[in-house]
Amino acid sequence: MTASNVADATATISCTVPVVNLSDAEAAAWRAWRAPIVVVDYHKGNLSSVIQGLSHAGAVEVSSSDDVDAIRGAAGVVLPGVGSFYDAIDFMAQSGEAAAVADAIAVGVPFLGICLGQQLLFERGDEGVPADAPCVPEAELADAYGSGLTPGTVFEAEGKRWVRGLGILKGSCVRLDGSRLKVPHVGWDQVHPTAVGASCPLIEGFPEGANMYFTHSYALDDDVDPAVVAARTHYTRSFASIVACGNVFGCQFHPEKSSGRGLDILRNFVRTVRARAGADDVDQDALAAAQAKIEAAADAAPVAVCGASGSAAPGEVRA
Repeated sequence: MTASNVADATATISCTVPVVNLSDAEAAAWRAWRAPIVVVDYHKGNLSSVIQGLSHAGAVEVSSSDDVDAIRGAAGVVLPGVGSFYDAIDFMAQSGEAAAVADAIAVGVPFLGICLGQQLLFERGDEGVPADAPCVPEAELADAYGSGLTPGTVFEAEGKRWVRGLGILKGSCVRLDGSRLKVPHVGWDQVHPTAVGASCPLIEGFPEGANMYFTHSYALDDDVDPAVVAARTHYTRSFASIVACGNVFGCQFHPEKSSGRGLDILRNFVRTVRARAGADDVDQDALAAAQAKIEAAADAAPVAVCGASGSAAPGEVRA
């Protein structure tokens, strides 16, 4: 196909996408009601179970994406648990996802890290660090946690090689001790809320000792601040199985695989996202008008949705 043919094809496609013009009130109501949740895709596995779990928990719009603008523009962000600490943070750092996640958290967007996603919130991990990766020597570090280094940077401290995580929360992720019990830790195990957990919206109504589904070989170490530990689990040692700090939440287990109690956790997260987005307080008349316009146009073709200003908000294109 020639360049002119490509241009002609693009022009034809753009002409077949009708633009639905909403008033500012209609556009604001529609976006708040959608409260889009983005599951960060760092190309390490199938994310469908997390997406399905969030949908079942009441999310109106949830999708996976590796697009940094979609991550920054989301009403809620979920970082799933797939792969190793090094591989995940290395990809996220190089793709810009790490910076996008940090930016979203910084402006108050609710965040949920699942399994590895919880671990990556912290300062350092030693899983999967290549022996031949470029490494910052200990003598050049500000401290043993790599403070000041960018995510994905390998450094040496305390006699081993680490990789810098997102650094949102303080502490380390290390391998569970397999000398007494089998590692990886796979299956159902109890989760015990702490005093911090009593005020954590993620586990509102959560009973003592509820069983959740785990599959992991690494867990947060004892250097994690107790003030962010909302629940603990005991397997080879006591480790943080739920963390919470402001708009940041994490769980070592997989709520999307943990039946009813896991769905409760996802439901509480979705509620937190929708509350911040104002989804429960939208102008119902404006929302109904917006939905009617969009549905009418969508019956014929994909639509691009613009507010009264004439510019489409990021992500506001609906098939």
